[in-house]
Amino acid sequence: MLSNQQLADLVKRGKGQSKETKFTQSVEVMISLKEVDPKKTDLNINEIVYLPHPTSKQSKVCFIGSGDLAVRAKNAKANLVLDPAQLESYGGSKREAKKLARAYDFFLADTALMPRVGKVLGTALGPKGKIPSPVPPNSPIEAMVNRMRTAVRVRSRGSLGVMSKVGDSNLTEPELAENIVAVVNAVTKKLPNGDRNIRTIMVKTTMGKPAKQAVE
Repeated sequence: MLSNQQLADLVKRGKGQSKETKFTQSVEVMISLKEVDPKKTDLNINEIVYLPHPTSKQSKVCFIGSGDLAVRAKNAKANLVLDPAQLESYGGSKREAKKLARAYDFFLADTALMPRVGKVLGTALGPKGKIPSPVPPNSPIEAMVNRMRTAVRVRSRGSLGVMSKVGDSNLTEPELAENIVAVVNAVTKKLPNGDRNIRTIMVKTTMGKPAKQAVE
């Protein structure tokens, strides 16, 4: 596996191949796999990874529930809090349900509402890998919302590659390297032979060309 220094050097190369822009560019990692047949292997990577160095643009979090949990979610500044009545309003509009799925990165829901959430929003959230994380009563939802803001979702989508945002160009090379390690570790745990199934790691910015490094 690549060391933190090798990853930092890879990030530096990726940043160096970027065009100059007036906005802060995202930095993405692409992991290509080998010796894995997605048609024969249950390769369904859909992991939430908490980055050690959060990006300047935080993930958007939606909580679905009512009562004390909803109040605390609002106090924790969840980007959207849907009560049961509002949830039902999406049942008659697939278009609005899909818009909701696109607008938020992560979903949390009161455990008691999970079956209803599945019926109303399942077809919109399921294909995007955004089925809500259940929140039992008396859970520390404030901490859950805050953690989700620093998270990224890593998905394989049944292919021989995994892609994820790992930060933005304001972060240093060592910080981005540590974020990449967090993503790689999450992916490795889901592979049949661990890091031996990783062929290459590529890093690119929003407007740049990818810098590639083989994994030996």
